[in-house]
This record gives sequence, structure tokens and C-alpha cells, in this order.
Amino acid sequence: MATRKDLANAIRALAMDAVQKANSGHPGMPMGMADIAEVLWRKHLHHNPANPHFPNRDRFVLSNGHGCMLLYALLHLSGYNLPMSEIKQFRQLHSKTPGHPEYGVTPGVETTTGPLGQGIGNGVGMAIAERILAEYFNRPGHEIVNHYTYVFHGDGCLMEGISHEACSIAGTLGLGKLIMFYDDNGISIDGAVKGWFTDDTPKRFEAYGWQVIPHVDGHNAESIESAILMAKSDQARPTLICCKTVIGFGSPNKAGSEKAHGSPLGIDEVAAARKELGWPYPPFVIPEDIYAAWDAKVQGKRLEEDWNIKFSKYCKTFPELASEYERRVSGQLPDGFEVGIEKAISSIIAKRESIATRKASQQAISVLASLLPELIGGSADLTESNLTEWANAQQINHQKNGNYLHYGVREFGMSAIINGITLHGGLISFGGTFLTFSDYARNALRLASLMKIRSIFIFTHDSIGLGEDGPTHQPIEQAASLRYIPGMDVWRPADTLETMQAWVSAVKKSNGPSCLLLSRQNLPFTDRSVEQISDIKRGGYILKDCAGQPEIIIIATGSEVGLALKTQEAMTDLRVRVVSMPCTNIFDRQEPSWQQHVLPDGIPRLALEAGTADFWRKYVGLEGGVIGMNSFGESAPADKLFDYFGFTVENVSKLVRQTLMANK
Repeated sequence: MATRKDLANAIRALAMDAVQKANSGHPGMPMGMADIAEVLWRKHLHHNPANPHFPNRDRFVLSNGHGCMLLYALLHLSGYNLPMSEIKQFRQLHSKTPGHPEYGVTPGVETTTGPLGQGIGNGVGMAIAERILAEYFNRPGHEIVNHYTYVFHGDGCLMEGISHEACSIAGTLGLGKLIMFYDDNGISIDGAVKGWFTDDTPKRFEAYGWQVIPHVDGHNAESIESAILMAKSDQARPTLICCKTVIGFGSPNKAGSEKAHGSPLGIDEVAAARKELGWPYPPFVIPEDIYAAWDAKVQGKRLEEDWNIKFSKYCKTFPELASEYERRVSGQLPDGFEVGIEKAISSIIAKRESIATRKASQQAISVLASLLPELIGGSADLTESNLTEWANAQQINHQKNGNYLHYGVREFGMSAIINGITLHGGLISFGGTFLTFSDYARNALRLASLMKIRSIFIFTHDSIGLGEDGPTHQPIEQAASLRYIPGMDVWRPADTLETMQAWVSAVKKSNGPSCLLLSRQNLPFTDRSVEQISDIKRGGYILKDCAGQPEIIIIATGSEVGLALKTQEAMTDLRVRVVSMPCTNIFDRQEPSWQQHVLPDGIPRLALEAGTADFWRKYVGLEGGVIGMNSFGESAPADKLFDYFGFTVENVSKLVRQTLMANK
């Protein structure tokens, strides 16, 4: 009969063998955390391998994602659709076992991890989502949302600053169903961490307001079991379980050393480890009794069936709530959404307000919040500047749930938490900061795109138009760099109508994130035909045309659209077309016939944007003109800065004529 050590050694063997076959990977962490994983996955984790999307499953996040063979082994052994053939294809092209866990690629992987620390932020977001949904939907005797979030992480995750941001707010919120396991093996890539990481981690987390369970033997099943039970007993605080482990456990010559971290052990060492562990089986061979002990399909089926019975009773007792729950979990927008948006657009047209697009965004949020009870907003300590809060928003804090979260000055943590909320399902999450601080959050934005999830990021103060705060706060390269992220839709709207469409597109986009870049300063409202309003969703469209074939096309975004229109009015001797391009990413996905309709070949083009100029060469070519920013900004009132950097009718008109001359 298989012992618990045998069950853990199955993980170790698969990790050693897969890494050795690939001649690439990280065997040390899976070998070190195998005993912890065995206790958690076999005794506590509620999941169903036959349905990785079972709504009330516990969430498991591997923040130290380089040790992904631990997760792949767990998924394979417990019965997910991850056969041994995929384990053998570890790190190979188009396999389901990539070099770090990828959401949407491997069944059972809850989030993409690898950039250290972000899994912690994702886990915090998942725990927040569970708490919000539980309070909204659960009723006495009918707890349909009731699960834990478990996170594995190591020294590297804790050294990353995002771990502080995320864990600090988790303690403040009292996320009692968040349980993290610290793989305290004392080793990172460069060797023993005592040379560069001497934090008193238990005291650090106690200061955050966490329950801390220190000095757990990570290779003793009874100690691990006791720690998990203690963690679950405290529902008022998140828990950190500090597990002392040996990296590469079982490797006689490399265990406890950085040599076990990020490279294959070697054929001879793998053989020696097999002998050390008492594992006599050939590579990729798992005995049937071990498979049987690991198999979670029967238990998982029973868990889901029990939940389905509960939910069936819930449906009979609370039919409207049940219908709403099913809608949210499916990610569908509610009935009446389109009608509500149409009414909002009609109101915008009637008002014709010339306001900052950050204010237009706040108005759009108010509309969306009335239509989408699943909308969850927030800001990184810039609520009054980002204008991300709406009139009836309810704050989320330690005592109560709501729909607005003050993240504090935690841009990176906020963005990873937003991703976690989105990944959990049932909620649509957004958060705001200044555009220049998107750099702090950048890697979380990148992972949102990689995962193809509907996270929404609000970035205000989008140019030199923010004025006196100066170049430290004036974004230059950020808009272009965000547009270069594959799968990201970056909106820079010109007025209230484009802002509403940006929001609607972001909410409707179920296969990727969106960024909204919004102005601090007021921007003029522009009248449009019904067709033009519809065309906004194409990302680029003809805003104001000329009679006959245009001699030149001016392309503009955001605050520069008004300048383009003024220039067209001033240049009465030329046929000028003005194209508004609020989202280049969406315009690039349009059919060629639309792109040719808006930007026909053979006509000179000039682009205007108060950001990096070179980005626009893809639309105007080397022979076209661009008025943009080729330096950092300055500290002065916004109108002075636009004049100083050449965003004037006179300068644009001059460049129009120069561009025409150059194209003759």
C-alpha cells in the first residue's frame, strides 16, 4: 500500500524526469514542496478534475511558477485532462505543459504565473471576489459561494515589492479565506538568500494583520495538516504558513543548493535521487496504487453533485438571485444592457458637454454601475483625480463588502488584484491611476493580455495636458508602449461620446484587457452623425471630411482631435480629412476595406498626439508628418505647454503644407 511519502515522491519523480527530458526547467521547488502539496491537494483542496471550472472550487495559485512541474504533476495525478504524454512534452512547442503555468492552456491552471509575486496578488484578488460574491448571494442555510484560495510562494515572491502591496491590503481587509504557504528553503538562483534577504517574515506578516503559523516542517505531513487546520480556524485574518523545506529534497548531491533550482539534475543525479527516495520505478512510470490514491475524480464529482443539490434548492427558494448568479458566472451581460447604453448615449448627445474625459469616464461608470451590479472599481489613492468613484458606490473594507476598493498607493498590487478578481469570475473589475504610473503596473497588464482576460485599467492625466506637475508626471512613451502589448486595447477618447464607447467596448471585450487613457483638462464635444457614433467602435473613423477627394489626412487622438478640427477649419484652401483614432488596436483589426475607406492609399497623412511621435510612422509612413513628443515635458500650465511643444493651429498648418510639398 502506498505511503504518503510514496505519493509525494511521485511528484518528485515526475518533476525530475520531465525536467531531465526537456533538458530545461526547475526541479528543486517541486521536490521541496511535494509533501505540502500532497497534504493540501489530497486532504483539503475542493476541486473536480472532470470540471476545472466548477464554480465553488477552491482556487490554487502557484505564485512561484517556475516550479510548474509541481502543478502539472498534481493535475496529472489527480485526474485532470493532462495525460502522461503531455508531461513528457514539458516545455515543448504547443504542449499543455509550458515552462511556466499558463491560464487557458493547461486545464486546472487558475492563473498565469512566473513573474514572481504576481500570483500572490492574483490570490488576494480571488479571495476578495469570493468574499464579495458570498455576501451578495449567500443566504442563511444557502451558502452557494464558500471556498478558499490557496497560494504557494517562495523567497523570490516575498522579495518582490508586489508581495508587500498585495499582502498589506489583504491584512487590512481581513481576508480569512486566503491561506498562503511560504516555501522557506533559503535558496534562490544566486545561492543562499541570507546574503540578501534577512527579513523576519513572520513578524512582517504579523504587522500586516495576518495569522502567522511559523516553523512548520514542510516535510512532515502531520505538521502541515495541523497548520492548515489552524489556518482555517481563523476566519477573520488571512494566514501565512511558514514551511521550512529543503530545495531539491531527495537529491543526494544537490539538495539544499542553488544547483537544484533552475537546471536538470543530470542523469546520474536523477538515478541517485531515485535510490535516495526509494523510488524504484523507471522514468514516467507511476504505479497503479499510487494513481488510485491520488485520483480525485470520484471525490470531485461528489463535491460538485452536493453543490448542485444545494444550488437546486437555492434556485427554488431564491430564483431571481440564482438566475443572477448564473449570469454573472457565465460572464454574460444582463438583459437591458444595450437599451441602457442607448439611453446614455442619447443623453450625452443632448448635453453636448465639453468636459475632461476623466469626468466623462466617471459619468460612464455611473451608467455602467446602474446596469452591471457585478462592476467593482477602485483607485491607487487617486480617487478624486482619476474620478473612478460614482455617487452610489459602496466602499469595501474590513467590516463590509461593496463595489469600490481604495487600493492605496499600490499600482502594481492593484493591477494584479484586478486580474485575480477577473480570473475568479462573477465580477468585472477596474482600477485607476495616472498614465505615467502605468509603468509601475506594467507586468500585470502584460499578464492580463497573455491570459486574455477582461481586466480594465483606467489611466488619467494622459499627456502634458496635466500641466504644472511637470515631466515626472507627464506621460510621453506610455501610450505607445501599452499599444504594443499584444491583445491589449488602448483607448484615448476625444470627448464624452468616445469615452462612453471606450467603456462599452472594454466591458464587452471578453477575450482581453483594455486601457482607457483620459485627460485632466476639458476637451470640446464634437457633433456626429448616427453612422459616425456607430463607427467609433471600429477604433478609427472619419470624423470630419472635406468635399471631394482629400489632399491630406490628419489623424488624431484624445485632446489633439480638437486641434485637428481647428486646423481643418483654418486651412480653407485645402481639402483636409480629419480622422479620429481613439483605439489603434481595434482599427488594426478592422477589415482592409474599412482601413482603406478611412485611410486610402496615396493620400499624404499627418498624425497628432501628445506622446511618442515614432509610433505614428506605421500610419503616416516615412513621407508623412507627425507632431508628437520627442522629449520629456516641462512644468507649466497646460495651455503654455501645448504652445511650447508645437500643438497649435499655426504649427500644424505649417507641417501640413510641408508634408504636401514633400509628397509632390
